[in-house]
Amino acid sequence: MDVLIIEDETAAAQNLQAILREVAPSARVLEVLESVDESVEWLNSHPTPDLLFMDIHLADGESFRILDRIDIKAPVIFTTAYDQYALEAFRLCSIDYLLKPISTDDVRRALDKLSRLTGGERAEYTPRIKQAVKEYEETFLIHLRDKIIPLHRDQIAFCYTANERVMAYAFDGEAYPMDRTLEALQAQLPAIDFFRANRQFIVSRRAVQEITVWFGSRLSLALTVETPERIVISKARVPEFKSWLRSIRAGE
Repeated sequence: MDVLIIEDETAAAQNLQAILREVAPSARVLEVLESVDESVEWLNSHPTPDLLFMDIHLADGESFRILDRIDIKAPVIFTTAYDQYALEAFRLCSIDYLLKPISTDDVRRALDKLSRLTGGERAEYTPRIKQAVKEYEETFLIHLRDKIIPLHRDQIAFCYTANERVMAYAFDGEAYPMDRTLEALQAQLPAIDFFRANRQFIVSRRAVQEITVWFGSRLSLALTVETPERIVISKARVPEFKSWLRSIRAGE
């Protein structure tokens, strides 16, 4: 079995290789790659390996970007030190997901599972991987005291920041603390569904209930859920907002 390891932490890569030597002596590690760009270049110029171990968080971005650029027809075992909420999504898609520090038993169970599932049909893993990535990117992990709650982006009515704190408000009125900036959320939320109204708000198109002209040729938005303060779109951003609305209507 030919194995490719994509991992930017030297210690983690060495640990994984040592475990593979123990649990799968016949496995041959072809290469250890450290970045998205390096991995894409290697995969484009070499035969597809039998198995990939892929760390999610690499120096130049998430390894999911590799899947965006290459159609990988091989099973992938994802590894990471966090993002535990994605574990179930990957398992449902028959793709294993190992949390660091990775143990010998973790790898042994993953290889046993892959042996049972693959049956020589490597091509079937491509849609499974893409579906797992889709579910991962559409869900946020919310830490509430001793609980971890998955929040799908379709549940979000708007995001709001104040006093260096970012909250996501759901359509049911619940508010969830986010562990990222509003700028990071804007980059992750699809532009067709969410609009950055101003420095404090990102709004979902499904939450926009009413639009009124405000002072100075600005716009005021009323949402289907209560907001901490009035949402006002500046005169300079009104054309962009109207264009966003037109694009929504055109796609419906």
